[in-house]
Amino acid sequence: MGLLDGINGPADVKAIPAERLDDLAAEIRTFLVESVSRTGGHLGPNLGVVELTIALHRVFDSPKDAIVLDTGHQSYVHKLLTGRHDFSKLKKQGGLSGYPNRAESEHDVVESSHASTSLSWAEGIAKARVLSGQSDRHTVAVIGDGALTGGMAWEALNNIAVDTDLPLVIVVNDNERSYAPTIGGLADHLAALRTTRTYERMLDWGKDTLQHTPVVGQAMFETLHGVKKGLKDIVAPQQGMFEDLGLKYVGPVDGHDVGAVEQALTRARDFGGPVLVHVITQKGRGYQPALEDLADHMHGIGKINPETGLPFEVSGKIWTDEFAEEMVRVGQERPDVVAITAAMLIPVGLDKFAAAYPERVFDVGIAEQHAVTMAAGLSFGGMHPVVAIYSTFLNRAFDQLLMEAALHKQGVTLVLDRAGITGSDGPSHNGMWDMAIASIVPGLRLAAPRDGQQVVLQVREALDVDDAPTVVRFPKGDVAEPLTAVAQRGGLDVLLDTPDAPDVLLVGVGAMCATALGVAEKLAAQGITSRVIDPRWVLPIAPALVEEARAAGQVVVIEDGLVTNGVGQALGFALRDAAVATPLRTFGVPQEFLEHASRGQVLDAIGLTPDVIATKLIADLT
Repeated sequence: MGLLDGINGPADVKAIPAERLDDLAAEIRTFLVESVSRTGGHLGPNLGVVELTIALHRVFDSPKDAIVLDTGHQSYVHKLLTGRHDFSKLKKQGGLSGYPNRAESEHDVVESSHASTSLSWAEGIAKARVLSGQSDRHTVAVIGDGALTGGMAWEALNNIAVDTDLPLVIVVNDNERSYAPTIGGLADHLAALRTTRTYERMLDWGKDTLQHTPVVGQAMFETLHGVKKGLKDIVAPQQGMFEDLGLKYVGPVDGHDVGAVEQALTRARDFGGPVLVHVITQKGRGYQPALEDLADHMHGIGKINPETGLPFEVSGKIWTDEFAEEMVRVGQERPDVVAITAAMLIPVGLDKFAAAYPERVFDVGIAEQHAVTMAAGLSFGGMHPVVAIYSTFLNRAFDQLLMEAALHKQGVTLVLDRAGITGSDGPSHNGMWDMAIASIVPGLRLAAPRDGQQVVLQVREALDVDDAPTVVRFPKGDVAEPLTAVAQRGGLDVLLDTPDAPDVLLVGVGAMCATALGVAEKLAAQGITSRVIDPRWVLPIAPALVEEARAAGQVVVIEDGLVTNGVGQALGFALRDAAVATPLRTFGVPQEFLEHASRGQVLDAIGLTPDVIATKLIADLT
């Protein structure tokens, strides 16, 4: 039986002899490669934090001590060390979540996988324990250098630094990357720290040499140590950035030396105030295919051959590919088009545009608020910026969308990837809030392409709008087969028509157009006539859609956003204002957090399938 097999919790980790810890780390890496290659998941980040996580659980006493991970995609090692060894259904229905999950374990504190939140969580937890007299409990936040680019992290640091007695340890897991290489001033600062070892070497020399010098050696070392602040300013001035904030700085520490990390964490834990421990790690450590993957070191993978690191199946064209290719074409035609990404150049498909027009792409780090406001400024300056982010991350920039882009009527286009149900990444990654958010923004126009061809067309249409923000949203996964319109009326695409007024007007939103056609087919089998409409630009509601509704017996909206405050509700308000009495029913995503499962399983669970919708409509109409 291996060392990992005997670990059911942190106490077992502490019991392993120090000389066997490298063996444990090797077992964990082997387990991760073999398991994640079968299921898919976040491989590279977890390979990089093996020794760090071992040290955390040897120094701190989880769950008595709170360990907050930011973001949670590097929690696999933490799961293993807290007794969760069944990775056979990782990120699948009924299996382990790909992020910390309170329902799984008392050792999981924060479930969100949105970056840059850990320091605020940790400060709150630490303050609560101080106020309640729990002086024997520690709090530690583990934040990557990528997540540290987020503004919220610096807001938290600003507050943490002034509470000099707060027992809080901040571990900066510095691997020079988020998804891609970390950029910006902070990245330059950390790079300088990584290469500045003079101060540590000088103190090591003083400790080892001067203290052994007869008579005067100890006094000389104490003098040297006493002027350490001055020495730091001379030989390692970069450390002052953190210490001038009021944070004790420890590091940089080799994150793959368990003993060194343990020693640093122990010093930080016992200090009695906020301490920042700078740990240098290597993403993809110990797995050659990950190290050779220069794009993102196998940040997130599907099922792969563990021997080669190559996927078993070549994936088809995905929605993101359609956007990526169109941006390159647009870039050639329009020099005013620029692009902004929030540390996700490759995942959102801007890498091809960046290769062709590097001076017209801006990676702002994990800072969606800054991205949208910067976009407003670029628009004011005569550019047309495209902000490409995951749909779920629009939530973080709502105020900027409303007050900077919309209020000032700036021509900014937001392209939202992974809209609707994403499934396996769990509740924090479903892109189910974007249309509800967008529906209350004055002047905003939102397009929901039904297929790849429409992505191409509607991105171009969005770029032609220069007096208001526009949004183009599409889902995760393989792109849908093209759905050809049989007619066009008032800007609407008619996908299925009937010569007379239909019993049911089915309004499909984006990828849900295929579902609407499936519902129409099942209704037709029961003698119920349908007309299927793709509004294309779903917000604001087109007048032509109101007139189509006026002639129908019933209106049904099918959308993959929240059933409340989405397109259906907006259409309901438009019908009321136009005195249209046609009954309206909306099928969408319920207002609840949805557990991780495949996209199809989630859609089944919430009843957003042709079978379920048709069955309910038939029951109403017959």
